[in-house]
Amino acid sequence: MVEINKILEKINYHSFTGNRKLTIKSVIPINEINNVSDALSWCGDKNSHLLNDINTDSLVIVSNKNDNVSKLKNYLVVENPRRAFQEVLTMFFSRERTPSVSKSAFLADNVKVGKNVFIGHNVVIEENCIIGDNTTILHNTTILSDTIIGSGVTIGSNNTIGGIGFGYEKNASGDFELIPHIGNVIIKNNVDIGNNTCIDRAVLGSTVLEENVKIDNLVHIAHGVVVGRNSVVIANAMVAGSVKIGEDSWIAPSSSILNKKEIGSNALVGMGAVVTKSVEDNTIVAGNPSRFIRSIGK
Repeated sequence: MVEINKILEKINYHSFTGNRKLTIKSVIPINEINNVSDALSWCGDKNSHLLNDINTDSLVIVSNKNDNVSKLKNYLVVENPRRAFQEVLTMFFSRERTPSVSKSAFLADNVKVGKNVFIGHNVVIEENCIIGDNTTILHNTTILSDTIIGSGVTIGSNNTIGGIGFGYEKNASGDFELIPHIGNVIIKNNVDIGNNTCIDRAVLGSTVLEENVKIDNLVHIAHGVVVGRNSVVIANAMVAGSVKIGEDSWIAPSSSILNKKEIGSNALVGMGAVVTKSVEDNTIVAGNPSRFIRSIGK
């Protein structure tokens, strides 16, 4: 619970109308706000028509472009409602886990674990791994040997990080034999990884997620991939071996990027795209096979 006054002290806003002493007790979607008093929600400009039917004491965060606020009793005007809503959730409503290591977790003797780390039930962390400060690893995740994880990282449940990639070569008899993978995985600071995702170790060198990368559920990152700072890879995406993704790029759901291709910075790979050629900076591609749609910013 938090008084609106406390919210106003912490975020940047254009104006506020209503009762500053109202206590916010819950957070709900905008289409349910009429059913609850003393709640918080936000409304983007595309859904501004919903504000015409709202009659409640709850607080709604709206943009400075939104004029449909005449019936609202409490509303906060900001430049970016979604961003302001995220800030309020983080500061006042997020559930922080108490740092601890579950009794059912297995950590090899030489694993280095930083300060304020949470390690959940049945987590396995093999030899020579490093876990940075303020990192969370949730239940049933396996971190295989030599993996390096930075600070402020969040890793969900049921992940495998540092597994052997799909790399084979035919022997003299024509049978496939596995190429040993003697590299590792490096996950840098403030990376978030969802659930049920696999990130493979490199054959040589490292598979790398740079700072602030965000990986969704059910993603496959193959051996030797490098994902640049602040890039996003979303559910069911497949990033094949030795792909390089630049900074601030967006890899949409169910897309596939073939091995050794390069995705530039500030690029967008569309939903379901199959990328068979490298993608330049500031470019949108989509389709199967993917094709140029347009440049970003033009």
